[in-house]
Amino acid sequence: MSKGSLFIISGPSGTGKGTVCTELLKKDNIFLSVSATTRDMRCGEQEGITYYYITEDEFRRMIEKEEVLEYAVYSGNYYGTPKKAVEDMLSAGKNVILEIEPHGALKVKKIMPEAVMIFIVPPSIKELRKRLKRRGRENSAEIEKRIEAAKWEFSQSPKYNYVIVNDDLTQCVQETLDIINATNERQRMIERLLNEI
Repeated sequence: MSKGSLFIISGPSGTGKGTVCTELLKKDNIFLSVSATTRDMRCGEQEGITYYYITEDEFRRMIEKEEVLEYAVYSGNYYGTPKKAVEDMLSAGKNVILEIEPHGALKVKKIMPEAVMIFIVPPSIKELRKRLKRRGRENSAEIEKRIEAAKWEFSQSPKYNYVIVNDDLTQCVQETLDIINATNERQRMIERLLNEI
């Protein structure tokens, strides 16, 4: 059985990367990595589906044992990607998506250089601002903070393998799927050639 491929999807808040990932998960053999967190479970969330909910002591032990590919602390809570869960899915031949911000993405790339990195961008800052307003989660000051944070995130995009503009969701999903399929085809071809030697 061919090993699965790892895909990292990043992009500033409001670019629609979460929606792109949701659409990709409707396809065969594409799975989203589930992060671990020390925060409390919220209403409607499920263990092992939304997050793996663990204690801070457990998370720190995972860090010490190098069992997380990347992690960050937000509002006093740890969030990170468990290494074993990703490796198990890849070994089972599954394509795994990590939807993470650039800091974490670059950490994962150091550990797993074969990861394919995809950066999602909006067609314009004007459109990004409009999308952030439309979703209604932040006030004007918070939106401007998101826009400011996006500047640094955009500056990291040259470190990614691909940059896709999310102007049309269907097209953006298809372009991402084309990258996944091409990566898998390349992997199968290399495995076939190695078996012929």
